[in-house]
Amino acid sequence: MENNNDHARSRRKQGGLVTMPFIFANEICEKLAVVGFSTNMISYLTTQLHMPLTKAANTLTNFGGTASLTPLLGAFISDSYAGKFWTITMASVLYQIGMVSLTISAVLPQLRPPPCRGEEVCKQATDGQLAVLHISLFLGALGSGGIRPCVVAFGADQFDESDPKQTTKTWSYFNWYYFVMGAAILVAVTVLVYIQDNVGWGLGLGIPTVAMFLSIIAFIVGYPLYRNVNPAGSPFTRLMQVAVAAFHKRNVPNVPDPNLLYQNDEMDASISLGGKLVHSEQMKFLDKAAIVTAEDNSKTPNKWRLNTVHRVEELKSIIRMGPIWASGILLITAYAQQGTFSLQQAKTMDRHITKSFQIPAGSMSVFTIITMLTTTALYDRVLIRVARRFTGLDRGISFLHRMGIGFVISTIATFVAGFVEMKRKNVALAHGLIEHSHETIPISVFWLVPQYSLHGLAEAFMSIGHLEFFYDQAPESMTSTAMAFFWTSISLGNYISTFLVSLVHKFTAGPDGSNWLPDTNLNKGRLEYFYWLITLLQFINLIYYLFCAKFYTYKQIQIHDRGDSSSEGNHIELATSETV
Repeated sequence: MENNNDHARSRRKQGGLVTMPFIFANEICEKLAVVGFSTNMISYLTTQLHMPLTKAANTLTNFGGTASLTPLLGAFISDSYAGKFWTITMASVLYQIGMVSLTISAVLPQLRPPPCRGEEVCKQATDGQLAVLHISLFLGALGSGGIRPCVVAFGADQFDESDPKQTTKTWSYFNWYYFVMGAAILVAVTVLVYIQDNVGWGLGLGIPTVAMFLSIIAFIVGYPLYRNVNPAGSPFTRLMQVAVAAFHKRNVPNVPDPNLLYQNDEMDASISLGGKLVHSEQMKFLDKAAIVTAEDNSKTPNKWRLNTVHRVEELKSIIRMGPIWASGILLITAYAQQGTFSLQQAKTMDRHITKSFQIPAGSMSVFTIITMLTTTALYDRVLIRVARRFTGLDRGISFLHRMGIGFVISTIATFVAGFVEMKRKNVALAHGLIEHSHETIPISVFWLVPQYSLHGLAEAFMSIGHLEFFYDQAPESMTSTAMAFFWTSISLGNYISTFLVSLVHKFTAGPDGSNWLPDTNLNKGRLEYFYWLITLLQFINLIYYLFCAKFYTYKQIQIHDRGDSSSEGNHIELATSETV
């Protein structure tokens, strides 16, 4: 793929770090906006709109799931037509409109039900008031769909892989991208949550709305510095063409020598960005799409009948990534409980730091973020250098090993959470508070710190490793699509949380009104059983992941170095991500 102009080529020599402030500004403000609301959203829905707990929890996970599913649409638009810069810009504008609408709904009393009075039953939000909320959230989800898959890939694109001085910066970039994102989340779960709880939702949502507007301006101003690349056409169409061609030729015998498969450098010029994918031995039935028959015109091929080896390997790469992608779903299901039931636990506990100040329940995730930030910084500055001595890899350990460590820690986190819940309820029982859902239980909220911190530790390993895996192992022309896969695993994790909560709530309901996950009084539930159910599912998922990682085959690229014009010809090098 060619750069847009010579100016972008010269900027590439300066390194991707030149453009990082402009790109990170957009990501910081997007995270301030979405996290500043979603972290404390359970409080907004239950205290301002008077939703039942399970309905509010499902609304939260559904919003998170939708916001993580729309990246597929954003990635398609980016990789096929608009490119990353314009996709990010237009998506940011949509997000801005959604945030303005959400802020207005929090300010105008007509868009919320009246406050609760005394012992009377609180009035829930009307259909019209909920419509404003859902439209605002939908616009936010659409905006996230354009920002999330493109920003991280756009930032990685700023590093020139052909420059040896920049090659090692790409994996470091992912660490610091996540660090900057975590720092923005830290501000959201502390400053913004405090403002929302103690000053008002209008200001608490207004601040990230203004921040989002400023980020759009900053991102656009940086345009002359960016390394912009042209979209290579719909990746989904190319994948479908290979599948259809292989199906048409399903009865054609495989060729004995892979060198006989169809190659066309001109046809692949716009999509083999960092080098051509090399033929692999897996899924040979797809190789039939690259077999030239008497019916094919090799000069001007019908792509629904004949494709190059590179295009066939693109589809193989995506299929190989599938099992690893699926393994990340349950980690998000476990992580999602921090914003729902863990937050409700915190609300019942003593949150005082001093006699006059107590930490907001929505700010408990600060321990997750601090742990994640600390671990990420130590990993990049210390652990990589130590591990490098043993593995020989510049990145320290492979992203598959990094993800595996995260899975183990996440399993421990939900296991520990179950015992903490038992401790909380035992204290409530000892003080006769089981029946009193609105009374503060005399147990410190800091008993929840281990489960929050373990989730942060797991995220520093698994989520960053997962992100790096998608960018590294996806075909170079599908980087936005690869990032969309990362967010779809988050989407499905949230949806599975909704599904799991609904199932548990339905099938654990007793004739006496008992339930593992009660709507009104968490003290009378069995939340610890729910945590241990998730632990069991995560343990099974860990075994599945270890099996998938053991048999995973890294993509291999044939790199043509045309910088040498000697008569020796072009240098050809085979590379996998594990050699970097």
